Amino acid sequence: MSKRIVCLRHGQTLWNVEHRFQGHSDIPLDETGIAQAARAGSLLASLRPTLIVSSDLQRAHETALALGRIVNLDVAVDKDLRERGGGLWEGLTRDEIAARWPEEYVAWEAPDGEPVGDVARRVAGSMRRWADRLDRDGLLVVASHGAALRLGICEMLGLPEELWPAIGGLGNCSWSVLQEGRRGWRLLEHNAGTLPEPVNSDDRPDA
Repeated sequence: MSKRIVCLRHGQTLWNVEHRFQGHSDIPLDETGIAQAARAGSLLASLRPTLIVSSDLQRAHETALALGRIVNLDVAVDKDLRERGGGLWEGLTRDEIAARWPEEYVAWEAPDGEPVGDVARRVAGSMRRWADRLDRDGLLVVASHGAALRLGICEMLGLPEELWPAIGGLGNCSWSVLQEGRRGWRLLEHNAGTLPEPVNSDDRPDA
């Protein structure tokens, strides 16, 4: 066996439903999100995690706590697992962003937002630090956000930035699994556990 990381996206929020850019805004889970977190927790408990860490934003922390209660583990908090910061875009819908910043919307780059490379490095750096605490066969669950996890996974895999769009996003309370190998980390599963509901193909609802 070798070290594994389960990258778990948080449950649904009202801003997900309204297609608002959440970023660093601290939005709680809605009723559906709470139910999703409970379901994901019951499924992931069978993997017997040895360490759980989450973003400091409540939607991710609440999702992690649902698992922690089942497996009787505390949840550590790491601000480096936050979502990509969206600056002036936070709280706005996709339609509002497209109307005000048409060119930036196409590139999905907020004028004062956090660059994707910075997000990838901070999230992957956090995952590596926490994974270093695992035993050889340990399992780390990282509860974070859609764009943050996708970008962090790409960095962990060593993909060049031009290939990052090849890795799709994560549905609410879905997860991906990384495993440490002799030549670095590899992707075992991606977007597993997705519920039968519409899932957007990019990061825009929850960037």
